[in-house]
Amino acid sequence: MTGDAGQPSGEVVVELERLCVEVAAEASRFIRDERPDRVRVAQTKSTETDVVTLMDTASERLIHERLLAARPDDGILGEEGADVAGSSGLTWVVDPIDGTVNYLYDIPAYAVSIAVVTGDVSVAGGWTVVAGAVADPSRRVVHHARRGGGSWTVAEGEGPDSRTGRALHVSDETLLARTLLATGFGYAAETRARQAEVMTRVLPAVRDIRRIGSAALDLVRVAEGTVDAYAEAGLNPWDLAAGWLLVEEAGGIVTGTGRHPGKELTVAAPPSLVDEVKSLFVG
Repeated sequence: MTGDAGQPSGEVVVELERLCVEVAAEASRFIRDERPDRVRVAQTKSTETDVVTLMDTASERLIHERLLAARPDDGILGEEGADVAGSSGLTWVVDPIDGTVNYLYDIPAYAVSIAVVTGDVSVAGGWTVVAGAVADPSRRVVHHARRGGGSWTVAEGEGPDSRTGRALHVSDETLLARTLLATGFGYAAETRARQAEVMTRVLPAVRDIRRIGSAALDLVRVAEGTVDAYAEAGLNPWDLAAGWLLVEEAGGIVTGTGRHPGKELTVAAPPSLVDEVKSLFVG
């Protein structure tokens, strides 16, 4: 059942959020508890430094099975390419392990990101996130949101309506000079060279930068206020979909070189900082 402009009804959105949380939590437990002592690299993606592990594909398979069992008419867009065409108007946007290099090296900063969207995910600005979840295996928590429902963190294994859930809110910082800014870098050498040049402009303007290695967790940290802002180029829909909604529902703004975030640029920040942070990256 859908509401205005093809958007799912309120009852459906609640159930979609619940499914995001349940599946993200299951995949989170899987990649943490079943992680072998030595993670094997299955192949590379865009460059030799951009890897996909066997656990990426296993996690994606688990997520697909759970989503298709619950929602057989929906589409799925995943980072590892096992996409599914749907007929319902809803598409699940999935990153089975965001922060794969951290996972490969057993650095505890990786996540499972699952969101459900309306519209055409292949068109920049042509889609809207209605519910999403980012599970953090190392912290054993799931961050989740639905459109109009706020952003929350629950313990792994709890549902989105848990009474022990913690509401998220972006930082109240207003000065760029005091801003702790999260960012990330691409894998291609020429991309990194350009990003290094940008950092020469950014570093003198802010308190400091943090390079966590997972776009999903960077966006979560903006939503919960543990960093003040985030900016990065090169993001795909699966990198940012769930985190985008988390930030907005926590009172922040997510934008890009135009109105929408995407490959050219993604900026997430409180309203008081977003324009200044954006200007550092497009100036």
